[in-house]
Amino acid sequence: MNKYALLLLLLCFLSSVVTAQKKEVSLAEIWGGEFSTEGLDVLRSLKNGKQYTVLNFKRDTRTSSIDVYDYATLEKVETILTSADLPQLPYFTSYDFSNDESKIVLATEIEPIFRHSTLGIYYLYDRISKSVVKVSDLKIQEPTLSPDGSKITYVYKNNIYLFNVADGSTLQLTTDGENNKIINGVTDWVYEEEFSFVRAFEWNADGSKIAFIRFDETNVPEFSMDLYGTDLYPSKHTFKYPKAGQENSKVSVHLYDLGSGEISKVDLGDAYYIPRLKWRNDPALLSVQTLNRHQNSLKLWSVDVKNNNKVSLLLEETDKAYVDISDNLTFLDDDSFIWSSERDGYNHLYLYGRNGDLKNQITQGNWEVTTYYGYDRAKDRVYYQSTQNGSINRDVYHIGSNGKKGKRLTQKEGQHSASFSADHTYFINTFSNASTPPEYTLHRASDGNKLKDIKDNSQLLEKLEGYKIASKEFSTISIHGNDLNMWMIKPMDFDPAKKYPLLLFQYSGPGSQSVANRWMGTNDYWYQLLAADGYIIACVDGRGTGFKGSDFKKTTYLNLVKYETEDQIAVGRKLSELPYVDEGRTGIWGWSFGGHMATNCILKGNDVFEVAIAVAPVTSWRFYDTIYTERFMRTPAENAAGYDDNSPFNYPEMLKGKYLLVHGSGDDNVHVQNTMRMVEALVQANKQFDWAIYPDKNHGIYGGNTRLHLYTKMTNFLKENL
Repeated sequence: MNKYALLLLLLCFLSSVVTAQKKEVSLAEIWGGEFSTEGLDVLRSLKNGKQYTVLNFKRDTRTSSIDVYDYATLEKVETILTSADLPQLPYFTSYDFSNDESKIVLATEIEPIFRHSTLGIYYLYDRISKSVVKVSDLKIQEPTLSPDGSKITYVYKNNIYLFNVADGSTLQLTTDGENNKIINGVTDWVYEEEFSFVRAFEWNADGSKIAFIRFDETNVPEFSMDLYGTDLYPSKHTFKYPKAGQENSKVSVHLYDLGSGEISKVDLGDAYYIPRLKWRNDPALLSVQTLNRHQNSLKLWSVDVKNNNKVSLLLEETDKAYVDISDNLTFLDDDSFIWSSERDGYNHLYLYGRNGDLKNQITQGNWEVTTYYGYDRAKDRVYYQSTQNGSINRDVYHIGSNGKKGKRLTQKEGQHSASFSADHTYFINTFSNASTPPEYTLHRASDGNKLKDIKDNSQLLEKLEGYKIASKEFSTISIHGNDLNMWMIKPMDFDPAKKYPLLLFQYSGPGSQSVANRWMGTNDYWYQLLAADGYIIACVDGRGTGFKGSDFKKTTYLNLVKYETEDQIAVGRKLSELPYVDEGRTGIWGWSFGGHMATNCILKGNDVFEVAIAVAPVTSWRFYDTIYTERFMRTPAENAAGYDDNSPFNYPEMLKGKYLLVHGSGDDNVHVQNTMRMVEALVQANKQFDWAIYPDKNHGIYGGNTRLHLYTKMTNFLKENL
């Protein structure tokens, strides 16, 4: 043996000794928060553009404070208020300023309703008088200050109320609100879940009118589920849930005039969905977005409230598949506006005139704008985040509204996101990649130059030095003519001469992304645990996922899960051919859409996968809601084969491998009905499988030791079967 071979052997030996001395990640540590990252509290830029506020909470005294920091120095310069000085006010968990920043709405005793909606007790703090006023003794929704800060609008039991700050009086604006029938000013379940908004009312610029959406869900079918709790008898939770093909709420836009006290209706013709409502800078002009049921025709309307609510069309977006909804609409000072669209095949920004005439396309290229940050009128700069540096990365840019003089403001490869000062002088950048936990830095917005380091997670990195943490390797894999993004984690002591079991993770939902160059989430630590036990874990984003253009994303239209399943089966087959993968030990797992995928893969890919875990899976799109499902599938009456050909309980006899099925009985999103139908199909096919139901747990299946129990079950299942 020559000296070089001996040296190499010695280095390998030393490396293995070091690896052996490192600890393995444990499930108790993962779900006990041992590897949590230090974050930067949500900050809000003050209108002076030089300072920002942060909500700070002291756990020892259970008090909240709103503190002011200076961008240039990052030093705290003022405490606006602290609950320690306000005996009538318990600690608060969020806050909202009035337009002039003289008043603050404070939220306390918050309790969730669904994914985004909450109830709470709210107070109004006056910075000048230092006084505190309770908005209502009742738990209310979405309190919102008028532009001058003199009034607060909120919703209580599906009706809109107006609180007068000066005299403390309350006026009820609508009277027909009724549970499971009429909703005024907040959204129904399906709008909240799929259009991602709750507050459905808006003040105009001068505070003279309030526009709101009214939901008539009388004819929407009800869904009910038992909540077992701890009482002698379970209780029943009933709510309106429109499943694919069923009736939706009838929606309409109304205007309350504060001067006359009258409510008028806006005639929007045959509008089926109203996913967005936004006043323009001119207080007489309201913008409304409407969608048809197929969601392939989006119209942006302007409503002239001084001219008998006259409606005119500003623009229309159409697509052979569907049009996505976003919050990127921004009205500039003269009511010209910035809008995002996929019309050229990628998501980009466009500038329109006041009356809807297209001025120019602001951004363009074979990449996607992923976040729109805002417009600096003084410098004529549009700020945005995009995939210009590769679809698994994100960077921050600015560009002129004419589409020229674009500049990249962030440098390191990975995920960058920005929070800008009000005058766009500064931005605080959040950065991470697969090997770097979140870092927070202050930058100059004009050129992106870093001014200061704010916070990092170096202590976490030091802690992880003592653990077996394998690197996440990024690459692409050619499947069905597409170069698909992939990551893979191999054991730290990986030996290419050995054979390892393979576990695939995927989600695969339309427009989603699981392969991204960012820091580890909790599942990544679980993968590290598995890798330390000798597993290879991989993830591939197949057809239908996002940030690679509209055609790639929409190729699964009318056939959800069909092409996605074909891609994952092909991935499993191709990776199983690698010399270091044991082709007889290939598994796949997923949650929600991914649970549907894992189930389909072990059935239709029963010659590839030996093991599958499905958590909270859809098993028939007929059971899921209208807005999401019909966007990608149309209705069951129009596309029965699309719904049924890929519903796994229609072919349970194909199960050959080991299958674990998990659901929460209190899942208001993907109902446990999906799992029960799958269970019955497998039973009648006389197929053995494992399953678990978590009582009263929702789609996230968490609370107390629930996640620890679930991941222990999944880990044991894999060790016993893969």
